[in-house]
Amino acid sequence: MKISELLKKDTLSISFEVFPPKTESNFDTVKVATEEIAKLRPAFMSVTYGAGGGTSKYTLDIAKNIKTLYGVPTLAHLTCVSSTKETVGEKISQIKEAGIQNVMALRGDIPSHLEQADRSLWAYKHATELIYELKCADADFCIGAACYPEIHPESESQKEDIKYLKEKVEAGAEFLTTQMFFDNNLLYNFLYKLREAGITVPVIPGVMPITNANQVERAVKLSGSFMPQRFKSLVDKFGHDPAAMKQAGIAYATDQIIDLYANGITNVHVYSMNKPDVAMKIQSNLSDILGK
Repeated sequence: MKISELLKKDTLSISFEVFPPKTESNFDTVKVATEEIAKLRPAFMSVTYGAGGGTSKYTLDIAKNIKTLYGVPTLAHLTCVSSTKETVGEKISQIKEAGIQNVMALRGDIPSHLEQADRSLWAYKHATELIYELKCADADFCIGAACYPEIHPESESQKEDIKYLKEKVEAGAEFLTTQMFFDNNLLYNFLYKLREAGITVPVIPGVMPITNANQVERAVKLSGSFMPQRFKSLVDKFGHDPAAMKQAGIAYATDQIIDLYANGITNVHVYSMNKPDVAMKIQSNLSDILGK
């Protein structure tokens, strides 16, 4: 099923993101973890794409397995950074052959060894160009794109961010999924600005449960997320105790999701980090709200 169709429903739903293994030796472990999450019957599951396409084969393997075994709609990530048109064309054909209808079109993180490289000759410099490529392909994909409720680390301003975001939508993105955030008010303000700019496609908030203190630094580095004092206090209090921090992090994410639902958001995407127990606990916390 296409995610665009799922998003037309007015019932509350939750989806989960998983990532493929980095090596073949870890494939079975990751496969089992993603299957456990699929057993929760989320609205859909997204499967990420390795930096530079290094684990892209496993992206399709995991996505196809979830779809085939459990009938859970899957969203395959596809990045284009430093890729040739031929490489991207091959990946698009493979996604189509796998029977996957939903694609998350991303520029992708730039590998450290290419950060200073001349990008002028790259076939794709922005996600918008990948979206055009997907729309021109001989496939009827539902295309998603990413957005930042605060500001993209490479942008000069949120206004510039929204300008490029509108270009993604005009190119064919049918829905947007946000980077993680820890203050819902930032999202509500962002949504207001999107609608003011004429961007009307559905926006799915992305929530990451922080279950250990080491994740905090990485989360800030990846997304530049603002950490509200309430969250900082939680980490200060429980960060030294792994079990307590895990429980507190799940509770904080659950509270975020409940607030989002209470304020008219119907779909929330959880960055589960391949942790079935975390996904299960969050869904259990929301069972009566979700009607599961």
